[in-house]
Amino acid sequence: AASLFWKRSLKMLRPTGKQYVVTRPLYSEDAFADEHAKVRRQRKTTRHHVKDYFTWNSKRVKNAALSLLPIVGWMRIYRLKEWLLSDIVSGVSTGLVAVLQGLAYALLASLPAWYGLFTAFFPVIVYLFLGTSRHISVGAFPVLSLMVSAVVTRMVPDEGSLFNITGFQGLSIEEQRVMVAASVTFLMGLMQLAMGLLQIGFIVMYLSDTLVSGFTTAAAVHILVSQLKFVLGLEVRGLSGPLSIIYTLQKIFVQIEKTNMCDLATSLVIMVVVFLVKELNDRYKAKLPVPIPVEVIMTVIACGISYAFDFKEKFKVDVIIGHTAVEAFPMAIVGFAVAFSVAKVYAVKHDYTIDGNQELIAFGASNIFGAAFKSFAASTALSRSAVQESTGGKTQIAGLISALIVMVVTLAIGFLLEPLPKSVLGAVVIVNLKGMLMQVCDVPYLWRRDRPDCVVWLVTCLASILLGLDLGLAVGLGAELITVVFRTQFPRCSVLANITGTDIYKDRKDYVSIYEPEGVKIFRIPSPIFFANIDFFRGKLVGFNPLRVLRKRNKAMRTIRKLLEKGELQISGPIEECEHYSNMEDLDKPIDFKDLPLRVNWNSDLPANIQVPRVDVHSLILDFSAVSFLDISALKGLKAIKEFIWVEVEVYIVACDAHILEKLHSCMFFDEDIKSSMFFLTLHDAMLHQNGLVCGCLAGRHSAIFKHIWRCEEAGGYTVSHKSDYTPHSFVNI
Repeated sequence: AASLFWKRSLKMLRPTGKQYVVTRPLYSEDAFADEHAKVRRQRKTTRHHVKDYFTWNSKRVKNAALSLLPIVGWMRIYRLKEWLLSDIVSGVSTGLVAVLQGLAYALLASLPAWYGLFTAFFPVIVYLFLGTSRHISVGAFPVLSLMVSAVVTRMVPDEGSLFNITGFQGLSIEEQRVMVAASVTFLMGLMQLAMGLLQIGFIVMYLSDTLVSGFTTAAAVHILVSQLKFVLGLEVRGLSGPLSIIYTLQKIFVQIEKTNMCDLATSLVIMVVVFLVKELNDRYKAKLPVPIPVEVIMTVIACGISYAFDFKEKFKVDVIIGHTAVEAFPMAIVGFAVAFSVAKVYAVKHDYTIDGNQELIAFGASNIFGAAFKSFAASTALSRSAVQESTGGKTQIAGLISALIVMVVTLAIGFLLEPLPKSVLGAVVIVNLKGMLMQVCDVPYLWRRDRPDCVVWLVTCLASILLGLDLGLAVGLGAELITVVFRTQFPRCSVLANITGTDIYKDRKDYVSIYEPEGVKIFRIPSPIFFANIDFFRGKLVGFNPLRVLRKRNKAMRTIRKLLEKGELQISGPIEECEHYSNMEDLDKPIDFKDLPLRVNWNSDLPANIQVPRVDVHSLILDFSAVSFLDISALKGLKAIKEFIWVEVEVYIVACDAHILEKLHSCMFFDEDIKSSMFFLTLHDAMLHQNGLVCGCLAGRHSAIFKHIWRCEEAGGYTVSHKSDYTPHSFVNI
């Protein structure tokens, strides 16, 4: 068998076709280290890192300044003739959309509509200087607006007692709500700024695309329900907290007969027209130089009709003029996560880089600055950013132009929007929810492709709908972390076999043309090994408990010794000592039987009906190529491989990372049983090594070595015959 393995392994040495030739020594980790000297690297201590961090020179100051002011970098390469006109067109288009979304999302945040225009202006100015993305449009984002609304309605409800806050004295309900929104936005900005300065922008990586998708879908449902009161023209007070969406729907259906038909008709017309035109924009976007600004057109028409027919007086249509730290943290995370995700898409598309930590600083400063002027939480809206990019925007000059458009509307022509019905803004918001609501179509795909991800999506979405966005986000994050734990705690382990004629090893269940030497088991560990999964791996290794086998063997050896002492078992031939491991009289350790002149083949029938579990594996190879780290619990658990050695199973560990190997040495992992010589560079090196040992055994002393004990009726016991070429490495069949 070993000879066949060598022949099959050497087939790849034929230099024909697209094959390659490899001739090198067989390497264990020790042999490779002896032959190839390593570079001695000076590893920096924590003290050196701290010292370097606080050591400044002119070059570092310059780089820090450029990093904190990304505008300097892209302004130096700004192509005035090629980019300016595109930025102006993009800025005007984005500005018109920003005006409408600002008004609509302010209502969504339970604030007077005009404060949405502040959010579309002040944060944009700061982001222009500090942001690294050239294409996202900064301003109100519906999910954040809804999260602001939850805080605002909790602290300043439409009905009931208010929070006892000194700053509320003498203020109207609207002014109190603006103060709460500005406060939570200020705290949100502080948290984002602190995270950016502390370089912990990586925290957003814990929000997977699946979690964000489920969360934003739930937010879209909340937004849809919150806009129904405007579309139907009903008076429904804002609610927050768990099951608030159920209570809101209950209040809406109780008053459904009071629906304002003018509001409903206006909303339906707006939604149908805007939806159809948006579909045309998507279908013919390659032919249209600029998407049709249907929201702006319909808003102007609605304003004109409302003014001409005096909707406010004739139809009683409502028009647009007339303790937050816990909530601030999820808002800071969600706002940054969404903005960073959108920015990353456009950065890849237009071939430039963005800095997550700098983005945190930019949004933190933008929200702090905006809160000072009574704007509410800012991030980026997907639809508005798409307008800025698709209309030819090249840099944040387009953002500056959009901010100027908002300023003009705020200061000069805002009075023209006075007769605009709130139902129009509600209809615009609902139509723009299409993208987020359609994410529910991802569920069947996720179920087919990755069920744990599907579970995360469903748990996040349902929890966010029923418990509220803040608690729902926490539940979704918990579900995501649980799936990560389960993936690492119970990974898909596999037993490998050699692909015939190659040095490649694959799962033996997946291929037909494989070669698996008898008695060799190759076990692949596909994840880090740590306290939570070390017992799982030990249970999966070879399908038997080596400690139980060892106990049975020790008991059997004690029984055999007693038989020898009583004369019931007789040995013929010269007596030689056998090698053993320990002097400890403990069934969990190899017992020293130096006084016994034999070694037993444990896979044979034993005398006196002694039963010992058979072990069909003589070599166990652990593939560590996918193991990225070990913790102390894993090191202690891995020490159990000596139990396999005690039951005469050779253990090899292959493809171990250099840092893990260093850790094993530093943690005193090796002893008289577990030696560094069992570590090999590659799986094939270990296979060739153990097959070489088998070849040597078959060609030499093991070719005719087995002593046999047979029953001797006349002696009333057992007799051992002895071969002249017997060595201490021989085995005894009993």
